[in-house]
This record gives sequence, structure tokens and C-alpha cells, in this order.
Amino acid sequence: MQRWRGLEDIPEGWGRSVVTIGSYDGVHRGHQLIISRTVARARELGVPAVVVTFDPHPSEVVRPGSHPPLLAPHPRRADLMAELGVDAVLVLPFTAEFSQLTPAEFVAKVLVDRLHALSVVEGPNFRFGHRAAGNVDFLAELGETYDYEVEVIDLYERGTAGGGEPFSSSLVRRLVSDGDVDGAAEVLGRPHRVEGVVVRGAQRGRELGFPTANVETVPHTAVPADGVYAGWLTADGERMPAAISVGTNPQFDGTERTVEAYAIDRVDLDLYGMHVAVDFLAYIRGQEKFDTLDALLERMGEDVDRCRDLVAKADGAQR
Repeated sequence: MQRWRGLEDIPEGWGRSVVTIGSYDGVHRGHQLIISRTVARARELGVPAVVVTFDPHPSEVVRPGSHPPLLAPHPRRADLMAELGVDAVLVLPFTAEFSQLTPAEFVAKVLVDRLHALSVVEGPNFRFGHRAAGNVDFLAELGETYDYEVEVIDLYERGTAGGGEPFSSSLVRRLVSDGDVDGAAEVLGRPHRVEGVVVRGAQRGRELGFPTANVETVPHTAVPADGVYAGWLTADGERMPAAISVGTNPQFDGTERTVEAYAIDRVDLDLYGMHVAVDFLAYIRGQEKFDTLDALLERMGEDVDRCRDLVAKADGAQR
């Protein structure tokens, strides 16, 4: 898959293509419907499938300080799109100048002049151009002028447990914020992931017999609510069962919120400086402050046992 940053990265002589445009943060199941249809239509027409997205999130430029919690950094999104069969991902730097493009200017500059769109696939709520003035009806109207078709894909809704809400990044962010990582996984189609570089912490986990990777997360990352979770720690291509702690470590009067992952039964790891991924499977309990260190250690042992069992069952179900 080709990865481009900016219109200037598009190869000279690029031909017709099928395009979809959006932030696509998380590449959740609703996004997957749109992207999969984009790929399918591209195969039908015998042209490449292209996803156009933005960096930073448009809201950060239009309303500084309002960047939503990040469900997946751009490299991760591109990897997920590649798995769906996308041929190229175009990340457009979203600047103040770019935000001033009218809907018609956006279409002419991006879809027509550079990507030569033959078909455009979008969800029903797609908006584009200055002040988000453009919608799918206007996109289709311009398609009559510029010789491209527009296909609108309805997003599936969650089951009754989710109240019938359409799949959306906003919904995933709310579920993650609430610590409902199981609900988030339902919408994403996979566990919610947090990424970052392992940095040195207080090293109390090592002293207690549970050495943890202290993950310095990517800016704006959507981090689950404080608590203990079962999941996986992936480092250097190895995916390991993990017990994950999110919070300020009240047992030791901590103030800085951290994400720490203990690779279960592994005490031989040296992950400092490595970029790792933490996937959240299930919520175990909230943060607590125990009366004694022995009580803390006993509970940590119980947490690890429960995490080990949950991950083993999840891994078994996937085989």
C-alpha cells in the first residue's frame, strides 16, 4: 500500500481512482463498511482505492485545544486500512489555510485535479469544506460536473445493549473514557489499543515482583478510565498476556496518570525505549488504596490470575 503525505506526494500521472474521505479515527466497524465498499467498487472498476484523511484532526485547527481523544495514530490507521485492501492512504496536513477551502474548491483541488476520482464512497453524515458546509448531496451535485459517482453507505447500529446507536468514533471515545473496553471492542471490531514508548518510572512494580512497562502514550491518546484491565502487551512483534494498570497509583500517593502493563509471568524483559502497544480486553476493577503492602500484593496476585485466565480464554476463542 502506498502512503502519501500531502498532495505533492501523489505520483505524477496518477489515473482514476475510487476515493473515500474522513478522519477515520479508530477505523471502527462503521468505517470498515465504508472502506470495504470503497475497495470493492475500486475492484469492480479496475482502479485503485484511496482513503483521504487529515492530520491534525480538523477540530484542533478550527478550535485550538479541542482535539478529541485519539483512538489510533495515523500509522496504525494506515495499517488497518491496508488489511482492508486499500491501495493508497493520503494524509492531508490540515492547516488554517486548508480549512478555508470551500466545498467546491476542496473537490476540485483534491478529488478532481490530483486523485481523478471516478467514484466517491461516504457515510450519510459526511461534511467537508469551509465550516463543513458541504454534504453528500452537494458532493453528488459536483459529481455531475466532474464526472464521478457518489455512493452513500448507511452505518450499522449497535445491538440493544448499546441503545441502537450508530457506529461512531465519538461512541468509542465515550466507552473508553467510561472504562467499558468490552463495549469499545464491539464497535471497533477489535480491542482498543494504546501505543507509546516505554520510559523509566518509579520501578515499584519491579520491586514488588511485577515489573511493568510504563508507556508514555502518543499525545491526545484515548486512555481508558482508571483501573486494572486484562489485555495484551505487544513489543518487538511479540504479543504477551498482560495485566494493565491505568491511573495515578494512589497506594504511593502518585499524582501523574500513567499506563503500565505487566507482561504476565515475564520478568526477563528490557523494554526501555521501545515503542509498544497495549490492547485492552476487559475491566477488572477500579483503583484502590490498601491498608498494607501485603494486602496490595495479595490483590495484585489475584488480579494477575484473573487476567491470565481471561486472556487465555480470549486467545483460545480466536483460534
